[in-house]
Amino acid sequence: MPPASQTRARRPNVVLIMADDMGFSDLGCYGSEIRTPHLDRLAADGVAMSQFYNTARCSPARASLLTGLHPHQTGIGVLTHDDGPQGYPGTINQRCVTIAEILRAQGYRTAMRGKWHLTGKVHEPHDAWPTRRGFDDFYGILAGAGSYYQPVTLTRGEEPAEIGEDFYFTSVLGDEAASFITQHAAHGDRGAAGAVDHDDPFFLYLPFTAPHWPLHAPEEIVEHYRGAFDDGWDVLRERRRQRLIDAGIITDAWPLSERDEEVVAWDEVADQEWQTRRMEVYAAQVELLDAAVGRVVDALTETGQLDNTLIMFLSDNGGCAEEFAPGWVDELPHPPLHTPLRTADGERVRRGNDPSVEPGGPATFASYGKPWANLSNTPFREYKHWVHEGGIATPFIAHWPAGGLRSGIDHDPHQLPDVLATVLEATGVDYPAEYPGRDLLPPEGTSMLGSWRGTPTPQRPLFFEHEGNAAVRAGRWKLVRKHGLDWELYDLDRDRTELDDLAGRHPDRVAVMARCWQDWADRCQVKPRDQVLAATGGDRPLLVVKDFVSSRRR
Repeated sequence: MPPASQTRARRPNVVLIMADDMGFSDLGCYGSEIRTPHLDRLAADGVAMSQFYNTARCSPARASLLTGLHPHQTGIGVLTHDDGPQGYPGTINQRCVTIAEILRAQGYRTAMRGKWHLTGKVHEPHDAWPTRRGFDDFYGILAGAGSYYQPVTLTRGEEPAEIGEDFYFTSVLGDEAASFITQHAAHGDRGAAGAVDHDDPFFLYLPFTAPHWPLHAPEEIVEHYRGAFDDGWDVLRERRRQRLIDAGIITDAWPLSERDEEVVAWDEVADQEWQTRRMEVYAAQVELLDAAVGRVVDALTETGQLDNTLIMFLSDNGGCAEEFAPGWVDELPHPPLHTPLRTADGERVRRGNDPSVEPGGPATFASYGKPWANLSNTPFREYKHWVHEGGIATPFIAHWPAGGLRSGIDHDPHQLPDVLATVLEATGVDYPAEYPGRDLLPPEGTSMLGSWRGTPTPQRPLFFEHEGNAAVRAGRWKLVRKHGLDWELYDLDRDRTELDDLAGRHPDRVAVMARCWQDWADRCQVKPRDQVLAATGGDRPLLVVKDFVSSRRR
């Protein structure tokens, strides 16, 4: 007779991977020129979603992903700033429970490798640190971004972690995640088929900082992309759109959105060589992220755990159009938390987008800006911060060979709170009715497993708000607005690129959907944007400056 543990159905492991500031079309399997063979393979053998939505910004996306709530309910409506009683506390609160807390209580080993960004208190252990929100062990950064060569707030457990030689954060995270899987497997017995056989599966949360600014990548990887972007963003957006159509992810009925009005035609760009360098480094960052995912998949395969591991991959928001004004970091009146003053070798760090400075090395701290973010978000318009499709549409890949998923493209609309619901169904775990010391809010999501297995998810409205930018999607209809502007209405079946505003032709529908959005906002503790701005004395300083592509050839 086999041991009792071998006669039980094994609970699946769960690996949840999040990219940072990566656009809808930045993976090879979603139309990109960038090499992402490992994620492409997961998509080919699993499910690739065409209409999954995030929340348009880093911290809110992470809060919603881990808790199954809308971000405002967790205390993180914007970022990790404490904006007082009229705004958001900026720290994950006690009315939510994380996936890690739920699964650990049910016998799962829990680990995190990557970016936390769910508290403003990053220097002293706090009840909103990952080690106190369900993770048995943690390695990563607590802040929102940083140098890939010298990340600030790098922590192991609750202690500062050292940075070794030849350190590159994305690659180290891949190694750390693979090591966790291997070490976990070493504590289990192996069945006849070689699979790990124990009753303590694991949950691994792997939120990268890549490809969030700064543009940092080893030169040997950047070299892979020499010439890859020389045709410029106009031509490349057309090519990406066609690849998306060929893959069945979008339909050719949706026109490509026009080039952003603040971005000039490629033929008129003054500093083409510098511009292509920006995108080459960004592409290298995505390739290195994919390579890190590959090490995780290899570890699962080598330990016999790949088939019974639910892997999910997504991005926290659309491509990022933020730009930086040039300047030496050590001359700034208030050096930002995420930027080192000098490199490990003592070089001054040049922060900002300066055509005379080639990005990629540790002495630079640049971004790729609006024109390339426009490419990343092909075929959509707008970016991170906004809740038009370019800000909230993300690639989403699900892979679970033992889970009965049908391979192919899933076109059902879903959003971040649905991840927790999916994990709970997959693991057979119930959402806790109570949790010590907390008055829990009920989860907001719907499981995606049925959809992935071939049963369409019943339609229900999806809601969004960030910095006063608001949207509700109900079936084929989407109502959306920028803060301070009128509502726009789009038929997404016909016009997902949001080019034909139908609000003037359907005022009754606009009124009904606007009321629906307001009811949700009231229930989910969305703070009116003007109230938040009044509490903070106006907008916090933005990183955005006028893009260098406004200069034309003379």
